[in-house]
Parts: sequence; structure tokens; C-alpha cells
Amino acid sequence: MADAVAGRDKCGEPRLVSLPLSRIRVIMKSSPEVSSINQEALVLTAKATELFVQYLATYSYRHGSGKERKALTYSDLSNTAEESETFQFLADILPKKILASKYLKMLKEKRDEDEENDSDDGSDGDEAES
Repeated sequence: MADAVAGRDKCGEPRLVSLPLSRIRVIMKSSPEVSSINQEALVLTAKATELFVQYLATYSYRHGSGKERKALTYSDLSNTAEESETFQFLADILPKKILASKYLKMLKEKRDEDEENDSDDGSDGDEAES
């Protein structure tokens, strides 16, 4: 069963991780605090990342609407990030999708509010000077 999950490399040997280690190395080296990366640390980071993604997907599938459709959707992931305390740190990375028309309407309402607040602030200043 582990072979099915981890996969096999080009030579048919079982792989420990399925994420590309070169990409993970690039991501890790993008941090200014990291100067060199031990191969064992790289493999452990890759495996931990795989397990985390698997847990997030499983949790989202079980607690989302994916069970009914037998599919995991972006909205399942974003709902998990918003509602689960464990995954709350992902809320900015996995925001809920909104239609462009709703977003534009929200921007317009915010601008209108800001303009009202600015005009209210300006009129108070004029009265104070009089």
C-alpha cells in the first residue's frame, strides 16, 4: 500500500516522497535565513508537506460538500480554512471566492462610505473654526 501512495521513480524503485525535491529546495532557499539544506531535512520537509496536504484534503472532503458529489472543490478548502481553528492560518491563502460583480459592488460601497466619512470630517472642522 505504501508503494501506491508514495509512487515509484523512473527506475521502478519506490519513492519516499512524491513532491519534487528540487522545487522544495528552491522554496526553502528563498528564505534569507537558509544557507544550506541537508538532504534529510529536505526529504522530511517534503514528507511533512505531503502529509499536511493529505490531511487538509481529507478533512475538507469529510466536512465539506464534496462527499455528496464525490469531489473536493476549492470552496470545500476555503470553508475549512475559514471555519476550522486548526487551518485558520490558511484563511488569507484560501479566501472564499466571490463574483467580480459582488466585489465591484463592495468596492463601490466602501468608497461611498469613505467619501461620507471624509465629508463628515470636513464639515466638523469647518464648524469648529467658526
